[in-house]
Amino acid sequence: YYGADLYSSNWVAGGAYTFHFSEDLGLEASAQFTRFRTAITDTYERRYPQVQVEERTNKPGRLFFGHLIWSFAYGKLRWMGGGISRFDFNAALGAGVTDDSTAQGITGSFGLGTKMYFGKWFALRMDVRDHILRETLLGEDHLVNDIVVTAGASIFFPFGG
Repeated sequence: YYGADLYSSNWVAGGAYTFHFSEDLGLEASAQFTRFRTAITDTYERRYPQVQVEERTNKPGRLFFGHLIWSFAYGKLRWMGGGISRFDFNAALGAGVTDDSTAQGITGSFGLGTKMYFGKWFALRMDVRDHILRETLLGEDHLVNDIVVTAGASIFFPFGG
């Protein structure tokens, strides 16, 4: 889910690869795709019919980011007297590029996430990230905070012995 300041909210899909160089720290590279849609241009043109805005609705958007991931809390959960599952909470700090027609410069990013582990190689995850960027829409510059909420699965590949 991509909740944008200047655009209408929309879906987001993508993937990430995280290399953990210690138990607590990892580097994540991600690529995500969405559609940037805005209802603002229709409203603006209705209010000011003498101004026609270049069509900016329903354009593809690509998000490329790198994050430092810090797993700051770990725990275990017992399921109604059955098996025990592990979980962790993490914080992410990074930057990247929001590739659409209105974004300018680097996009900063920070957020929180969690993983619920089921076995040694599989986990379900949820992340909430705040993307801070400068956009130009309707001839005006805006510093915006776009919220990106993702849920998905993690698959772990053990390296070494």
